[in-house]
Amino acid sequence: MTSLPGGTWTLGDLTVTRFGYGAMQLAGPWVMGPPADHDGALAVLREAVGQGITHIDTSNAYGPNITNQLIREALHPYPEALHIVTKVGATRDEKGGWPPARDPEALRRSVHENLENLGLETLDLVNLRLGNAQGPQQESLAEAFEALLELRQQGLIRHLGVSNVTAEQVTEAQSIGPIVCVQNGYNLAHRHDDELIDRLAAEGIAYVPFFPLGGFSPLQSEALTRVSARLGATPIAVALAWLLRRSPNILLIPGTSSVAHLRENIAGAGISLSPEDVAELNDLAPAGRTAG
Repeated sequence: MTSLPGGTWTLGDLTVTRFGYGAMQLAGPWVMGPPADHDGALAVLREAVGQGITHIDTSNAYGPNITNQLIREALHPYPEALHIVTKVGATRDEKGGWPPARDPEALRRSVHENLENLGLETLDLVNLRLGNAQGPQQESLAEAFEALLELRQQGLIRHLGVSNVTAEQVTEAQSIGPIVCVQNGYNLAHRHDDELIDRLAAEGIAYVPFFPLGGFSPLQSEALTRVSARLGATPIAVALAWLLRRSPNILLIPGTSSVAHLRENIAGAGISLSPEDVAELNDLAPAGRTAG
């Protein structure tokens, strides 16, 4: 078993590896339907756990339900140290869209779908996803978050988080009930949440960047290219290592459908960045549009 880069973090009372695994890419094209290589998807999940990863991120919207079913097939009964984090707040339509599903009844259905397909009686952590594909939107999360808090009080959820949110929405959620993580779009070239990350670190709350490698558009920057070439490393490796170095409360969930790429991501995140490397990356100017 590999010693994972970054060590561990505590989500409430759950200790997880800072280097985790995001399961979204295990579904078919555009996160719809089954994977082309079913056995390969199971192998990636088993390799993740075999490498020592104890934090898997998923959602019933992936497939829909496909990634949760794969996780159950590959890993159930789950190792005691493994913690599965899921998201609710969106569903899928026939065209592959992500329409919101945030009324209390829709959220209850989503929670029960996650429980059923994962084969669990309690979900370790549920993130309430807001906004849309363009990013966070100004809206109140009170009704939706209160519905999830009620399910937590019923014992169906252990901990809560929020996703695709503004700093103001984080504050609103905290005024209603405790959160243990925030999951937002963030990477080396998309750093609008720097202030929020520092605030959450001071509060002992995890920040989990989705699209840590740029998402559907490759992560690009001149500084990243220069530093990668100087270190003889891939841009992916440098981007992941920079995120772990950025703040101790950052947890990584890069996704892949390849065992080889999973191993490369783990090894890459462990490369050593000098203070000069970090300073150069911190001062980068993005080259090209980056998804987040």
